[in-house]
Amino acid sequence: MSDALRLSVVVVSAGRPRALDRCLTAVSQMRTTRAEVIVVADSDGMAVARQHDYGARLTLLAQEGANISAARNIGIAAAAGEIVAFIDDDAVPEPDWAEAMLAGFENPAIAAATGPVIGRNGISLQWGRMAVDVQGQDRWLPAGDQIRPDEVPKLHGTNMAFRREILSRTGGFDTGFAFFLDETDLALRLGSAGFATAYLPGAVVHHGFAASARRTEDRVPLDLFDIGASSALFLRKHAPDSLAAGLARLEADQRTRLLRLARRRKLTAQDMRKLMESLRAGIADGGARQGSVSIVAPCRRSFQPLRDAMPPAMGFTNGWWFSAHHLRLQAEKRIADGQPTTVILLAPTPRKHRVEFTQGGWWEQRGGLFGPSDRAGARIQPWRYRARVAAEVARIFREMPIAF
Repeated sequence: MSDALRLSVVVVSAGRPRALDRCLTAVSQMRTTRAEVIVVADSDGMAVARQHDYGARLTLLAQEGANISAARNIGIAAAAGEIVAFIDDDAVPEPDWAEAMLAGFENPAIAAATGPVIGRNGISLQWGRMAVDVQGQDRWLPAGDQIRPDEVPKLHGTNMAFRREILSRTGGFDTGFAFFLDETDLALRLGSAGFATAYLPGAVVHHGFAASARRTEDRVPLDLFDIGASSALFLRKHAPDSLAAGLARLEADQRTRLLRLARRRKLTAQDMRKLMESLRAGIADGGARQGSVSIVAPCRRSFQPLRDAMPPAMGFTNGWWFSAHHLRLQAEKRIADGQPTTVILLAPTPRKHRVEFTQGGWWEQRGGLFGPSDRAGARIQPWRYRARVAAEVARIFREMPIAF
């Protein structure tokens, strides 16, 4: 192995085997030979990972309880790469994600990095360049705006990476944060130790917000205990003088959120009451909870790259919506042959566009010929078919090689 940096990608998964399978398919299409993949999962996730086409190349580790920080630490301990990256099981990386992450760490001053997270429509930015303060309050950073003295760069949990040696020296994730604010706690610890974090625009992840034990598929909360517990611990740890004010703000913010959902008829009054009770129970628990950060031991296993050779250039096809069945069958065959593929389907309407990485393993964009893809564009746009396809190809693929 050369002196080139190597990436250990850690995927933590619980209760979402179907999402994990899709995530691993996307990860297997990354354009790199310098990445290994470590899956820390429950029994259902382990079964799916073993059966995956690249299952023999995965490092599979069992979760030890419902604690995302502990699971991430298990992944760090097994990471043989110089850089350790994290992506959620309900997210997928764009093909150049791994190499974009590694390129960012060519700067020896960088200890951690994060990148853009695309939302459910597959086009709009869900999270971008942001800052967060010691009270856990985050804000977007417009172009040219700088981090304030009381802030650090915000790390997006589904799209972040670290130098393993830094984690070995400063410790991994605090297991007091079973869910929520775990990455923000680590970002503040790294910042206070003087380590630099980079925002890498080319390291793009698409995040689906899949259903979990804490929320429904349409992001309606089912339980707020962990949010309350982690918030209380976080404020005690990083802003003890603002603990009461911070917890009051948390309750007010969550109540506003629930009222908004109730107005949309997503919650009943009884639902709201139970959720606020779970939040307060969590706050009480977090008020006494002790954090725990352990130094990460050196890895004793060999690096196991997911791929020995680059995948083929991205295949591309397009057509009208009535050809969808044929084009999807064609995409399915290409995927079976090991050919990454993107399908663009247009309809003669002004419908907005959506992009998704399908369960079958190909990227698919759907929308109207006259509708916007970028939501900042005009609601109705005058396009001819060929020009529209060319414009979308240029937007999607950027610098990635494609095969027509």
